[in-house]
Amino acid sequence: MGEPRGFTAEELQNVCTRKQLVKIAKREKIPYRAHLRRSGYEVELRKLQAQLVDLQHWIAEHKKRVAVVFEGRDAAGKGGTIRRFMEHVNPRSARIVALTKPTEVERGQWYFQRYIKELPNPGEIVFFDRSWYNRAVVEPVMGFCTKEEYRQFMVQVPEFEHMLCEDGVQIIKFWFSVSKREQKRRFDARLKSPLKRWKYSPVDEKGQELWDRYTKYKERMFSETHTSFCPWVIVKADSKRLARLESMRYVLSRFDYPGRESANIRLLPDPNVIRRYHRQLEQIDI
Repeated sequence: MGEPRGFTAEELQNVCTRKQLVKIAKREKIPYRAHLRRSGYEVELRKLQAQLVDLQHWIAEHKKRVAVVFEGRDAAGKGGTIRRFMEHVNPRSARIVALTKPTEVERGQWYFQRYIKELPNPGEIVFFDRSWYNRAVVEPVMGFCTKEEYRQFMVQVPEFEHMLCEDGVQIIKFWFSVSKREQKRRFDARLKSPLKRWKYSPVDEKGQELWDRYTKYKERMFSETHTSFCPWVIVKADSKRLARLESMRYVLSRFDYPGRESANIRLLPDPNVIRRYHRQLEQIDI
């Protein structure tokens, strides 16, 4: 028995409504539910990306400085989400920052120094694929910093962010929360794929083993660096598609740009997927 077929190009061209698509699928015995979910996601994604283009134009025109920080455990979906944010915006006024480990010279500098030069210029939006918060979780868990370096960072980071906010930099801090089971599934998928194997590292290998230690430092980071002027926003990320769509909605909802009111798509994020951190908030990566 062969594999079930998909829709032909002719069938898709002649379909105008969801009802017609379902009718064809039932007649031809095509497993249509996954197709519909995928097509629904693609439609939502394109509409939100169109809004991001409008938002970027407004940011550039009004010389705003926007930094969007993506943090979370390994394989939480940060990089894939950032790629969807960047897919259709103008690269001249939007960029990704994903710094490698510090050089010998950088290790002798003030910790924040190498991040300061990457902050957004007027009219620019910058997406940080991990950030200065490496020192809050990954470095102490993996033993990449001393206890004193960690302590000093935790004392300084709220003031650092306060100064940036007072100077007009808009900071959005996302934590992508992924369950232990889903992280393991994604690690296994990386190892099986020749196109994704490069993503897997010794640090990833330790991720599952040191899960509880990550949780301890993550919770301490939230309690000491979640502020009214620079809050943490938790994204339930076991579903990559939902995490991408809802994080886009959240960013769009933070700005009053032209065209927002007439958008033909929901811009307020789903509170079941994304919300500000508070101590009683149920997370999936505890």
